[in-house]
Amino acid sequence: MALQDKLIDSLGSFATKFNSYRYIMAIKHAFITLMPVIIVGAFSVLISNMVLDPKNGLASFQSLSFLASLKPITSAINYATLNFLNIGAVFLIGIELGRINGIKTLFPGLLAVICFICVTPTTVQMMVDGQMHEVKDVLLRQFSDTRSLFLGMFIAILSVEIYCWLETRNGLKIKMPDTVPPNVAASFSALIPAIITVTAIATFGFIFHQLTGMYLYDAVYQVVQQPLERVMQSLPGILLLMFVAQIFWVIGIHGNQMIKPIREPLLLGRLPST
Repeated sequence: MALQDKLIDSLGSFATKFNSYRYIMAIKHAFITLMPVIIVGAFSVLISNMVLDPKNGLASFQSLSFLASLKPITSAINYATLNFLNIGAVFLIGIELGRINGIKTLFPGLLAVICFICVTPTTVQMMVDGQMHEVKDVLLRQFSDTRSLFLGMFIAILSVEIYCWLETRNGLKIKMPDTVPPNVAASFSALIPAIITVTAIATFGFIFHQLTGMYLYDAVYQVVQQPLERVMQSLPGILLLMFVAQIFWVIGIHGNQMIKPIREPLLLGRLPST
């Protein structure tokens, strides 16, 4: 067999294994579903900055200054899309991974979001009138937007895997009488696995913070996500991703789909906002 044929067979085998890896499949399908949300958010930023901005957009002209009053519309769209993209990604990854593991309901996605919130700080210090005040029960934007994508993916995968494993243990299921509606019986059956999963993830986040003084977000973003973003958002990094995609295209494999699970979290990590 010629060297070229061996190379094609090796790349084809790698692509098949890579695409069949369940975590890669879940992440890829989640971002495909999120694509319309990303596009809507990107257009809102574009219109806000180029049309409605009173300093740099068309609204800076005197005759079009009335357009600046419409800027809250695009700001609201941006807030509802790009600034909550991580929450949507966690939810969809949880659903997709749950389906791969044989659970057809939406509950794994909801559980993934709950577990993600459990490991994020909800108490912050804010400067108001020159004094520091403690504000409780809030979720900062950095935990809901693209800066927390890596942490969100990690928690979604970990929590759903724990839940799916516990859900298969018959001893943890609450069995209801046959007269109980199936949806109610399914909710009670998932009760104990869900309690154990949420408790385990919340305890993990608490212990990590107590031992290191850092939240999981800080560790994942500073140690993993930020360095990778700097590399892959540079010109050499972009060229490398495109080169890898073209290699797969040459042998008849959809190159963009191959690199999507790697490319999307890294390139979305610093989306512009209004």
